[in-house]
Parts: sequence; structure tokens; C-alpha cells
Amino acid sequence: MQRDGRRLLEQLYNDRALFPDDEAPRSLEICYRGRSRRVQTLFGEITLIRSYYHHRPSGHGRYPLDEKLQLECGCTPAVARLMCRAATQSASYEEAAADLQVYAQLVFDPRDVGRLVASLAPVLREALDILPPVLIAPGAPTTTTIHILYVSSDGTGVPMRREALEGHAGKQEDGTARTREAKLGCVFTQSVTDELGQPMRDPVSTSYVGTFQGCREAGILLRQEAVRRGLGRADQVVYLGDGAAWVWENCRLNFPGAVEILDFYHATEHVGELAKALHDNDPLRAASKQSQWCHTMKESSPKAFLKEVQALLKAHPDWPEEKRTAIETQINYFQNHAARTRYGEFRAKGYFIGSGVIEAGCKSVIGRRLKQSGMFWSETGAEDLLSLRCHIIGPHFNRIWQARATIRLQQRQRSRRWIPSPN
Repeated sequence: MQRDGRRLLEQLYNDRALFPDDEAPRSLEICYRGRSRRVQTLFGEITLIRSYYHHRPSGHGRYPLDEKLQLECGCTPAVARLMCRAATQSASYEEAAADLQVYAQLVFDPRDVGRLVASLAPVLREALDILPPVLIAPGAPTTTTIHILYVSSDGTGVPMRREALEGHAGKQEDGTARTREAKLGCVFTQSVTDELGQPMRDPVSTSYVGTFQGCREAGILLRQEAVRRGLGRADQVVYLGDGAAWVWENCRLNFPGAVEILDFYHATEHVGELAKALHDNDPLRAASKQSQWCHTMKESSPKAFLKEVQALLKAHPDWPEEKRTAIETQINYFQNHAARTRYGEFRAKGYFIGSGVIEAGCKSVIGRRLKQSGMFWSETGAEDLLSLRCHIIGPHFNRIWQARATIRLQQRQRSRRWIPSPN
């Protein structure tokens, strides 16, 4: 069956009555007829006879008919799509090539998989930019209102090659870096709560965006994704994050008016630091206080135990300066996040108070694919794979795959293939 399939495809693609291949050469191009080219299909490799147009001044060439058929890196669209999925879902390009051979009997060198990602990822990023907002659910009308739309962002370090680390400060003793931070953002929705009033994330409602660019660029990508997901139709927007300053600055710039909630787990860590600073000589009492204060904070806010701690500070002016500084640091932390830690109010409204979705995303979206043992990435290679993995996992891949032909055409139309020498 595979042999017959290959023969039929060869006959089909080489049929000039169905697929004319007689485009006139462009300026300074030379046409070479009858060139053979190997193309990978779902049935195996086939040989296509093509007209090749060589542009001698630039040293580049093209196969116009392959452009019309949307062949990617010598592969049919179906094979290219399988390679994209294998490249992002397998643990490495080596495993991706092995998986393709096992599941589809497609034989590729791992470098071929990487080259396809490098070729397609920038195109799919451009295709994503032109997408209109999506429907909240398949078949739903565009007027469907989103009850709560959640937005969240975080970052995690990814091991990079030496040249990708130049000029970037790190946490090593000498100030150098071994990793670059990948910024990840996610959007998901909530429509209902359970019988206990606990929030429930809508099934299959989470989408991700990721980049190795700066904080501002990450914020723009996240807002664009929120717009695609229906930001303008949301009754309420909730922004979940940890204590990083860039996270909340991105919220201020891109999601004004959103309800800001500090991740409860991060808040409890600071409660623990406060309890340790206060009872530095009694670990058991510090642990007991942390448990008590965390319960109080979850039911209402940190306001009550902050008053208690401030009263103790006034009552003990003889405490060492180091201890007072440690306590005041944690007090200032909670005062700075006072509006984001009204957990009793947030829970009463049925909001999530934890950023577990984005925390898990850092592990499942980034860590599982880009942080395997022995991996060291170039900046471009990591950016391409991360963006493609977010596309595959999210709800937009089918649409951007269809839109890529438009982007390829636009790229060819605006590209200047040759710039004459000034001499």
C-alpha cells in the first residue's frame, strides 16, 4: 500500500495538466527544467521533476511549484505537521526522529527536525499575530460572555550556550550566568465553582505564550493572547502572579483594571520568614505561628497578624537591629502587596488565589522540553522551539497552520532577494 501510495503521489504531483510548472523567469533568473527532487510524504520518499529558477547575483534559487504546493523543507504539509508535533512533544530532536520512524515509518536525521522548526516557527509566530479573537468554545456565538478570564506569568531559567549568555548577569559567585530566563504567560477561563464554592478551571481553556525576550515583550505577547482569547468579552479579568516586580509592572501596563492576586503559596513563604525572624530562637513556635497566620490570612488578609507583629516591635525596642530589619522587611512586603492579599474577599467571590497553572506550565511547557540533561540552547533555537511548543499545546495551531501560506506569500512579496553592489 505504501509503494502504491508513493507511485500515485509521484504521478499526481508530476502531472503538468493538474500542476503547471511553466512560470516565466524573473529578472536575472535562469530556468533549469527537469530537475529532480526528493520529497518526503506519509507514504515515504518520492521523486518530483521540477523547474528550478536560479538567481545568479544572489546565489539563491527557488522551485515555484513547491511554493504553491506548500512543501516545507522537502516535506509535504502532512509530514511537516507531524514533525512539528514530534519536535515539541518528544524529549529531544533525537527522540523526535525516532518517534517519527516508529509511529509513521518516516526516516529523518534529528538535524532535519531542527531545521524544520527553525524554518516554520518564525512563520507560525507571524501567522498568530494576524488571527482574530477566538470563540470561547467550539460553535459558540461571538457574543458569548466570559465569566472570569485569568492571566498569569512567570519565568524559569533554561541552560544556554556560552555565546547566548554573553552580556547577561547571573547568580553565579562571579556574577556570570549559566541560564537565560524564559518568560511564560498563560490565559485560562472559569465559568463555575464546585459545590463547596471552590473555583473550577474550564476544561481545555489554557493557552500559553513564551519568549526569551525582555519583560516588556513578554507582557505584550501575553496581552495579545488575552485579546485572542476574548479579553474584551470578559466580565472580570484576574491577574495571578508571584512577588516579582516585572510581573506586576506588566499587569499595570497591559491589564489595567484587572483584579491582582498574589499567589497564596508565595505569600505563605513570606509568612514563614516573618515567623522565623520573630521567633528566631524557637523553631517550633515559629512553625506554629506560621500555621496560625496562614490560616488567618487565607480567611481574611494579613492585616490582623501584621498589627500583632508591629505591636511586638514597639514593645521590644531592645531587639537587635538585625532582627528588627528582618521583621520590617517582611512587614513591608505585605504592605506593598496589601491589595493583592485580600484572600477572604477573593475566595468569597470564587476566584483562584494560587498561580499553580503557570507554575505547572513552567515545568510542563518549558522544563519538560528545554531543560533535559545535557541540553544547551542557542537563543534562536530556544525561542523557536518554545513558541512552537506553545502553539502545539494551545488552541490556535490549526488556524495558524492554515494561515502560514499567507505569511509565506507575504514574505516572498516583500523580500529583496538581491541588492546590487554600489560598484
